[in-house]
Amino acid sequence: MSASSPSNITRHSLTTIATELASQIARQSMPGSSQIHIVQGTGPTQLFVSNGSRLHKISPDTAQHFQQLIAQQNETAIQETLVNMGLHTAPLIDDIPLKSPPVYALSLAIAQKCNMGCTYCYADQGDFGGPAKNMQLDTAKASIDLLLRDVPAGGKVQLTFLGGEPLINRKSLQAATVYAAEQGVQKNVTVNYSLTTNGTLLKPSDADFFEEHGFAVTVSLDGIGEQHDQQRPMKNGAGTYQQIIEKIQPLLSKQQRMQVSARVTVTPTQKDLGNTLLEFVNMGFHSIGFSPLLRAANGRDEMTKADLEVMLEGMIACGLLFEQHVMQGKRFPFLNMVNALKEIAKGTHRPYPCGAGAGYMGVSADGDMFACHRFVNEPAGKMGNIYDGVDATLQNNWLSSRHVHQQEPCNSCWAKYLCGGGCHHEVLEKGRHACDYIRGWLHYTMQAHERLSRLAPEWYR
Repeated sequence: MSASSPSNITRHSLTTIATELASQIARQSMPGSSQIHIVQGTGPTQLFVSNGSRLHKISPDTAQHFQQLIAQQNETAIQETLVNMGLHTAPLIDDIPLKSPPVYALSLAIAQKCNMGCTYCYADQGDFGGPAKNMQLDTAKASIDLLLRDVPAGGKVQLTFLGGEPLINRKSLQAATVYAAEQGVQKNVTVNYSLTTNGTLLKPSDADFFEEHGFAVTVSLDGIGEQHDQQRPMKNGAGTYQQIIEKIQPLLSKQQRMQVSARVTVTPTQKDLGNTLLEFVNMGFHSIGFSPLLRAANGRDEMTKADLEVMLEGMIACGLLFEQHVMQGKRFPFLNMVNALKEIAKGTHRPYPCGAGAGYMGVSADGDMFACHRFVNEPAGKMGNIYDGVDATLQNNWLSSRHVHQQEPCNSCWAKYLCGGGCHHEVLEKGRHACDYIRGWLHYTMQAHERLSRLAPEWYR
């Protein structure tokens, strides 16, 4: 692909290029050195330095020298070369885990029940393996009190409503939001709100409420039409796509403070991510993101390594669409690409993949606290309860054991500080069969970062 070509090529050509790129990237992105990674694209070759997640442009001779050292597995010589180039610094991430960090985000399982029968639900059809129940308003208020308790004036917190399907418990959801807003004003703390919904229970009045409070609303949509219906039917097997599309229209048309996004769970049956992405972009979603299904409660439709190779092709095709639009000066809300480019640009380096068990906790309908929403009712992720607070021993044992330096084969991987070790829940349940996919995606987005920095630098501004 020539450096200027993304703005001029057709969808068919993008797919062909993506297939070729994915094959090349699969070879080029494999782990070689824990310290560095070579990224060759259509412009200057880049050297990725794992410590600090930094990118540097290097000459072909320097790239060849590093490649020889990587092939020899000569980590000492790699470090010496980095020192001579002035690129070696003291480690920015050490072995010391976080200890008792403050909680700044809570997700409330406001309804541990669901009206749908999704084939792969991590929450066991919404009830998390227990009796179906709603969170009582007093429990929600106590959760909010805990969230706001130690936040300094001028601070920010995040309150998320999840399920099951949270709109089953609309009354408590709305009352809890109003309570959080009132408490936030009293304490001079900004409370940001989000919600993930299947969309089937939305009412026009919900759009007004979500807009008033500036909600980030994520709608689960697993493709277009029949593709979605196969994965996300009602409990009686009836399709849901058309009714969801109709019910989200008031939200899409009203969003200003509110932001409405689509989240697509990818299974082996998805064949054209690009078509799905374009369809949802044209609908007016603020952002669209794809996530591979790595762990399902019933084991159905989980992605294998071979499936993830196919998905990488589709994701690269979507990324090329993103590049094409950005080079034409157009906004293109492909969330996976936006997030990856931002993290690469700022040199994100982290010892954990997310805030789970640290600044972020999931709260069950009964008020128990877990490492995140996916661990609700699972002993492995238990973190205390909203009445007694976070159990420091459980939390700190978690943070010690989940630090990326404690994970294998992460220590030998060049991408460890961008990745952080992968989703805790998926890794603990299913292992690390997505590593090649993650490295491949990061390798591609580093190539794209170089092109866009050179050809469309205004996007970063």
